Amino acid sequence: MKTRRFGRLGYQVSEIGYGMWGMSGWAGSDDDRSREALDEAVRLGCTFFDTAWGYGAGHSERLLGEVVRAHPDKRLYTASKIPPKNFTWPSRRGMTLDEVFPADHIREYAEKTMENVGIPMLDLLQFHVWEDARARDDRWWRAMSDLRDEGLIGGIGVSVNRWEPENVVDTLRTGHVDAVQVIYNIFDQAPEDELFPLCEELDIAVIARVPFDEGSLTGTMSLETTFPDTDFRHIYFGPENLGPTLERVEALRADIPAGMSMPEAALRFILADDRVSTVIPGMRSIANVRKNTAVSDGVALSFEVLDALRAHRWDRSPTAWSL
Repeated sequence: MKTRRFGRLGYQVSEIGYGMWGMSGWAGSDDDRSREALDEAVRLGCTFFDTAWGYGAGHSERLLGEVVRAHPDKRLYTASKIPPKNFTWPSRRGMTLDEVFPADHIREYAEKTMENVGIPMLDLLQFHVWEDARARDDRWWRAMSDLRDEGLIGGIGVSVNRWEPENVVDTLRTGHVDAVQVIYNIFDQAPEDELFPLCEELDIAVIARVPFDEGSLTGTMSLETTFPDTDFRHIYFGPENLGPTLERVEALRADIPAGMSMPEAALRFILADDRVSTVIPGMRSIANVRKNTAVSDGVALSFEVLDALRAHRWDRSPTAWSL
C-alpha cells in the first residue's frame, strides 16, 4: 500500500482509505462481515478510516473502535464527523451556527464519538455539513481548538456538501481547518477548479469520498436496480437520477482501458491527482477490500486515458435528493 502525506498534520496515511457509511443502515450491512472486511483492510495496509456519528447513531464508530483495539501494533488513523444539531442533511442556506454547530453541541458529540470509538484521541474530527457563511464566526473553531488543546483530537476537518466544493473556500482561508472531505470522482470533477489549488496552497489534506458515485461507477447497476426505503441510495437513485446516470455510465464504458474494471479505473482516476491525500471507498466485503487496495500499486493511468475520462465530467447542482 502506498502512503501519502495528510497535509500539514503530517500523517502518512494509506492512499486507499476506508469509508464506513455503508456499515450502518445500507442494504446488506452485516457486522460480522464488516469486521472481517476491516481486519483484511488493515492486513493489506489500509491505515485511514473515516466514519461519523450519523452512521447508525454511533454504530459505525463503535466498529471503528473495535478494529483499532484489535490491532494495537498498527498506527491506524481515525476520523469521524459531528452531526448538525438539527440533524438536517445537507445543510440549507440561512441555517445559523446556533442551529447546526453551537459550542455545547460540538462538545457533546465529540465526547459521544470518543466514547463510541473508545480511544484516547481521534486523529481528525470533522463537521458533517457546512455553509461558508459561517467562516468568520469564531465560535466553531474555538470549540474545536479547545478539544485539540485538550488532546482529544488531532485535527479539524470539514465535510463539504455534495456538488458544492466551493462552499468551504472562505472557511479554509481562515487557517483553522486541517482537512477537507469532498466528493470527487470521474463524474464529479469540480473540486479541481478552485478547491484543490487552495488546499495545495494552504497545505490542507484532501479526503476524496464517493469515488464510485454511490455505486453507479462500479458499472453493475441497471434500470431494474432498487434499494430498500431505509437505504440512502433509494433516494439518490430515484427516477430523476437513475436513468441519466446509467446513460453516462454506458458512455463511459468505451473509455475504460481493456482489461480494467470500471471501479479500478475510477480509483486510478482519483489517485492520478497527487493533491488527494486519501480516497475512501466504502467496502463491506473482503473481496472488495482486496480489489480496491490492490489499486495502490504505483501504476498510473496514461495521459490519453486520463483525458478520455475527464471528458465525462458532469456538473450538477444540489437538489432535494442529493444528500
